[in-house]
Amino acid sequence: MLREVWPFVVHKENEPVVLARLVDRDGPGARPLGATMAVAADGTWRGSVSGGCVEGMVLDAARAVLDGEAPQVAVVSPGAHLMPWEETPACAGELTVLLTHAPGEPVRSAITAAVTGDRPLSVRIELTPPYTWSVGTPPGDGPAFVEELPGRNTLVLVGATDLAACVAAMAESLHHKVIIVDPRPGHVGSGAFPGSCEVIRAWPDEWITSLGVGDAVVTLTHDPRIDDRAIRAALASGAGHVAALGSRATHAQRLRRLKGVPGVERLCGPAGLDLGGASLAETALSILAEVVAAGNARSGRRLRDVHDSIRATLPAW
Repeated sequence: MLREVWPFVVHKENEPVVLARLVDRDGPGARPLGATMAVAADGTWRGSVSGGCVEGMVLDAARAVLDGEAPQVAVVSPGAHLMPWEETPACAGELTVLLTHAPGEPVRSAITAAVTGDRPLSVRIELTPPYTWSVGTPPGDGPAFVEELPGRNTLVLVGATDLAACVAAMAESLHHKVIIVDPRPGHVGSGAFPGSCEVIRAWPDEWITSLGVGDAVVTLTHDPRIDDRAIRAALASGAGHVAALGSRATHAQRLRRLKGVPGVERLCGPAGLDLGGASLAETALSILAEVVAAGNARSGRRLRDVHDSIRATLPAW
């Protein structure tokens, strides 16, 4: 998707970049429509259109455009490079890939502003020469590919702890906007948190109540004076996922304290999926895995044990 590769495009602003975008397919595939590779003139690249099986062919085509060939709509197949006796992969359908230069101004700045500012944006590119880019425009008469860039989901972490720093660092690659809220000045001022997240000194319950912000809220302080108040506010705010860190014994005590609170049955505790991890990174991975599963209305079970489609079609919140 454009959001996945756009930081690379911005970083390469002083050299040509070709975007290869999956705009159609005639069968199943590992990547959704809109999957994008960005290939720079210096040979570096980011992203994929198929998860790996046609990337070599797409790279060659993108580099040909960089070398002066005309932008084009190309059709590639995961089985095209196989010998006749080799088994074709299950996702052997044809992929339609648009190869064109990254947009210039003002489309470039509009996409950058939307990505950095977490604002939704409709991005359209015509599928016939000269492959014109536009943003926020009504549908035209000709064939086009339109991608709706959503704003990022907001993950609120209650507690400016070392675990919160680890969760925030991992969440960046998942395109979550992370806000850490803690009333304790010594914790907020630790300097441990990535620059991509927002750290706020405030009582979390007051902040949540006043702003109503948060697709997911996870409490991490182990301090009932902070966590319990934040949980009450988060449940009342309509956050799609509310979870609390702690052992099973700690969570049982928490539930006794919160008995009768509206929506307490939605509270997930102990926070995270059953990964068996012990380190900070493993615990952060467990917590974020549950956030992703909840956001996609999935169970978090092993894929081999479920029969739903691997990718969720619509987010749960």
